[in-house]
Amino acid sequence: MVLLWLVLAWSQPAIAADWATIQQRHQLTIAVKDNLRPLGFKDVSTGELVGFEIDLARYLAQELLGNAQGLKLLPVSNLERLPTLWSGEADLVIARLSVTGPRARLVDFSTPYYVDGTMLVTRQTSLTRLEDLTDQVIAVLEGSSTIAALQATLPQARLVAVNSYQAALEALEAGQAVVFAADASVLSGWMQEYPAYRQVGPLLSAETLSVAMPKGLASTELRVRVNRILEQARTQGWLQQRASAWGLP
Repeated sequence: MVLLWLVLAWSQPAIAADWATIQQRHQLTIAVKDNLRPLGFKDVSTGELVGFEIDLARYLAQELLGNAQGLKLLPVSNLERLPTLWSGEADLVIARLSVTGPRARLVDFSTPYYVDGTMLVTRQTSLTRLEDLTDQVIAVLEGSSTIAALQATLPQARLVAVNSYQAALEALEAGQAVVFAADASVLSGWMQEYPAYRQVGPLLSAETLSVAMPKGLASTELRVRVNRILEQARTQGWLQQRASAWGLP
């Protein structure tokens, strides 16, 4: 069903607004996550959306529109991220979207705003280096790209597949696994919730997170402006400062 939707969506022309239309209506709609700490999540005390990607969305709105009042945040699931562009519901997507070949054929991407990768965490104080994990049991999300990174770097480690972050926590707490491997951007927030866990060794892989926008000539001006703003945020240290503020490595 998902594949059929992708085919049908790609066969239809994107109807997302171009830069001139965004300027005229003075509103920018950005699809974001609302359940992915520390990138985008709801503050339990205020109900407001907060996080690194939320900060970036507001920064882009401020620079593009002159103020952030015209920003509309649209929470989406992973499967809804690209379809919101095709349908015109969103002008941009900032929702932990990594750049891949198949995705790049469907949408355009900005320059990266963050480099993610496979992180390893444990609460065992005796494990401090990557070499200490050679024969350990490592929990990993079923079907994730993390598996390939682990097999390449720690071929002798024993992998235990889990179907959620909660299942990984349960496996660790029950002693069925000693280490958990997943995306650094997500595990950073996970460790904020469970501070007994800490990172072991360096990141095992690298994948860039970028802003997604509609493909085509109509989006050229918007794409150029977004890239210019991201370059400004990068050279001025804004991206690094906000990433550090949210505990991202």
